Amino acid sequence: MPKLIEIFEAHVRGTLFGIRVDPDDGLLRQGEDGYQLTWMDAKVGDWVVTPRRGKAVEINALWFNALRLLQKWVEEENDPELARQIGAWADKAKDSFNKRFWCAEAGYLYDVIDGPSGNDASCRPNQLLAISLDHPILDPARWKPVLRTVEQRLLTPFGLRSLAANHPDYKTRYFGDIRARDAAYHQGTIWAWLIGPLIDAWLKVYPEDRAGAHELLRGFTLNMNEHGIGLISEVFDAEEPWTPHGCIAQAWSVAEVLRCWIKTAP
Repeated sequence: MPKLIEIFEAHVRGTLFGIRVDPDDGLLRQGEDGYQLTWMDAKVGDWVVTPRRGKAVEINALWFNALRLLQKWVEEENDPELARQIGAWADKAKDSFNKRFWCAEAGYLYDVIDGPSGNDASCRPNQLLAISLDHPILDPARWKPVLRTVEQRLLTPFGLRSLAANHPDYKTRYFGDIRARDAAYHQGTIWAWLIGPLIDAWLKVYPEDRAGAHELLRGFTLNMNEHGIGLISEVFDAEEPWTPHGCIAQAWSVAEVLRCWIKTAP
């Protein structure tokens, strides 16, 4: 518990690489030149492929979820004043998130706001974490349009594309030398682990449709027989024939598919 509180305080106060809660809106920002700080972390030499500097959508969803969890644990430790402080930051973040991350003209969430070039409306799967976590930051009235967008533009038989096909940086294939591969790594390439947040969000929007959620996993039974036998690959090409790439056995691919298979099994 002391370490968790220390982490909370450091993020509010500010720490390395520009990581700090903005006191004006309660949202968490991050980023410095030359660093890739989110899970979209490809870098070749000095080139950061997806820097995502600013306030990233999934980082703030995770931050809010962490605040709500910590608030509950601190309450259980009988520290009501600290719990009140943590809860106030959570309330502020949620209010600001719903005012600022919604991209009305697109009908989904910005991927990053307050970046060096303003707000980034790239359609990426990161926005699902605003719904899928135990403490979702997004207003439930906006869950369906976000889920619909992800389903229509990012969903494949093997997980979610990391970027929608209409974006100028979209890459259909993950191949070539390290520079070519890293240029595609989070720019369209499918990541299997993202099926987990999708199914969690799906069951919040359609709680009675376990069968539909389970069907989203069927494609993985094919992959288990063609790349790493009995396992799930790291990534796949963004277009048919969905060729698998990367390591043949990726822990978060296997874990998320298995978790969701059990969660949705008839």
